[in-house]
Amino acid sequence: MSVIKFSTAKNVRDQVWAQLQEEAKDFADAEKALSSLFYATILNQESFCRAIASYLAEKLATPEVSALHLRKQFLDIYRTDGSIVDAAAQDLVAVRERDPACSSYLQCFLYFKGFSALQTYRVANGFWKQDRKIMAYHLQNRSAELFSVDIHPAANFGAGIMLDHADGLVAGETSSVGNGCSILHGVTLGGTGKEHMDRHPKIGENVLIGAGAKILGNIKVGDGARIASGSVVLKDVPANCTVAGVPAKPVGGPCCENPAAEMDQILGDE
Repeated sequence: MSVIKFSTAKNVRDQVWAQLQEEAKDFADAEKALSSLFYATILNQESFCRAIASYLAEKLATPEVSALHLRKQFLDIYRTDGSIVDAAAQDLVAVRERDPACSSYLQCFLYFKGFSALQTYRVANGFWKQDRKIMAYHLQNRSAELFSVDIHPAANFGAGIMLDHADGLVAGETSSVGNGCSILHGVTLGGTGKEHMDRHPKIGENVLIGAGAKILGNIKVGDGARIASGSVVLKDVPANCTVAGVPAKPVGGPCCENPAAEMDQILGDE
């Protein structure tokens, strides 16, 4: 399974949108009780961009902040930076390719809270970059309430990322995650104290982080590394290395070329 490259992002968006519409039509015909949902979220929308904005707005709305208002705000963010929408399409493809429990793009779009939480972070990050920090914090808080995912809006996440199950994920302000990573539930990208400068982990591309792993401090995890479930990582991890334990240490041989895509969490000799 290959990670989608940024050079093909526009084609990916178009392909994903066409597939979503086809699936929505099939499901609307097969499941009449949910057909109004499929029409409202997909079939009556003009584009992938508008579908994401509308669906997120409905999810994140409160009595004080309406879905109509949020939808307009989100569309403004997407118009300012179209790469946010392209990243969302790549995230959707990543989940569809890597998660054996995912049977359609529509299933992920509507029901996978890791995907919803990641898209909430992406618009919050857009607000943060516009110095609209209180709106960014509002969305961070709503994501924590709804999805049990707490990603600081200043964090830097790439595209083609899968947050599998996602419960309990925490990513600090100066953390970063490269393209193509897979992160399971209960993961912390945290600091080690109350220092105010660059204090959180930097995760490379195509990294697999197992459930419950804690990666702490301003350390680097190299491209194609694999972090075993339950590990506590306190030092840099070389590229294509598997680490496990408390504290984490290298184990076994080198990883496969792309552990995030393979999703193989069984440790041992390679």
